Amino acid sequence: MFVLENGAKKGEDPRLQAISEAIRVVPHFPKQGIMFQDITTLLLDHNAFKDAVGIFVDRYRDMDISVVAGVEARGFIFGSSIALGIGAKFVPLCKAGKLPGEVISEKYVLEYGTDCLELHVGAVESSERVIIIDDLVATGGTLSAAIRLLERAGAEVVECACVIGLSDLKVRCKLNGKPLYILLEPRQIENGF
Repeated sequence: MFVLENGAKKGEDPRLQAISEAIRVVPHFPKQGIMFQDITTLLLDHNAFKDAVGIFVDRYRDMDISVVAGVEARGFIFGSSIALGIGAKFVPLCKAGKLPGEVISEKYVLEYGTDCLELHVGAVESSERVIIIDDLVATGGTLSAAIRLLERAGAEVVECACVIGLSDLKVRCKLNGKPLYILLEPRQIENGF
């Protein structure tokens, strides 16, 4: 299941328009051909940021979610806010070597190499219902690793959610059948390429 909140119906919810407009698009960053979706400008607009978090809170408030897992680093920003809003605990999923104490790890493949996510042992309990939050999904590799990591820890991953995401079939296939909820497709700018 893939749910794109705004898609072609961008005008249906005025909050989505304001959220989209608050995200700066930086052409050719970090390399030629990339249209970087910079959410730091969204964070500067407290109304747009509050609305983005509010849409997620509205979605998850009544879904019996006990854990919000945020992917380092921008997933921490949205995830912790959503966790507060729905009364759930927040669990950070960090890059290798960033968490003190005992951890479990999940390696995954990137376009240009490999990476790893880690979770504190005992951070989630068996059968806890979890949503995974990140700012952007492009290929689904990081979210898939997060799903595997949390499921190895005994959690029930209910859904993955991102502020920005591609509505590409390849992304959906990599999420192990888990639903993907996104607010916005990446915004393009005129004369960007």
